[in-house]
Amino acid sequence: MTIVPSGTTRRPGTPPDQGAGPLLRAWREQRRVSQLELALRAGSSARHISFVETGRSRPSEEMLLRLAEHLDVPVRDRNALLLAAGYAPRYPQTPLDDPSMAALREGVERLIQGYEPYPALVLDATYHVVAANRGIAMLLDGVPESLLVPPLNAMRLVLHPEGLAPRIRNLRAWRGHLLEQMERQIALRRSEPLRALYEEVAAYPLPPGTADEEPEEELGVSFALPMRIEHAGRVLSFISSISTFNTPMDVTVAELAIETFLPADPATVKYLQSLVM
Repeated sequence: MTIVPSGTTRRPGTPPDQGAGPLLRAWREQRRVSQLELALRAGSSARHISFVETGRSRPSEEMLLRLAEHLDVPVRDRNALLLAAGYAPRYPQTPLDDPSMAALREGVERLIQGYEPYPALVLDATYHVVAANRGIAMLLDGVPESLLVPPLNAMRLVLHPEGLAPRIRNLRAWRGHLLEQMERQIALRRSEPLRALYEEVAAYPLPPGTADEEPEEELGVSFALPMRIEHAGRVLSFISSISTFNTPMDVTVAELAIETFLPADPATVKYLQSLVM
């Protein structure tokens, strides 16, 4: 599939008049790092960190970025910190369809197409599907058109009772895994759109007739939790892997993730390879 803009809602920044201090303190407390520990990491002093957080001292742009890096503040929120301190944003947010992103688009498309016949897709920060290969299209066969209206959202597609959920044999375990993953990301990013999505999909009822599941040790995969999904009268088994870009300098790129699904048993490998013969 062609990479398309996802239409992700941009969460509002913090008003500049609040200052960078309260924002920095909130991130430090969320990461459970003391002022002294942060000072040691950043080559500063606990006294200076305290002055910054209380507004008695205005940090330099480079110091603010250094503190944000050591607190693992997402790129989007580093811009908010800079704005609150009176500096210009450092990281642009370039639409994926911008000409300057052509190399990225082409590279990502080659990557996921080269992974065929195994499923692979590209997601943004709120799980909108930015691109997908034919392996994903195969799994979506039979999903109602109402759930396939762009922008596609992977969490809705998987967990909606009319989506893939009725076909996932170990739905309770896989659903729990996905919700825990979203909870971790909400804690990291403090994203209101992501929290709203979580509350929506967590409220979806289980499909009628959802059966009790086999113990995990009997699923045939000991190294990772598989997703076991029915397709064309057979059960396919996959484990997923998520990759992100190293040291992104653009908000859009920082929030992209490539998810690939590796066959977890020989039967799944044999079936998928038979589709391309």
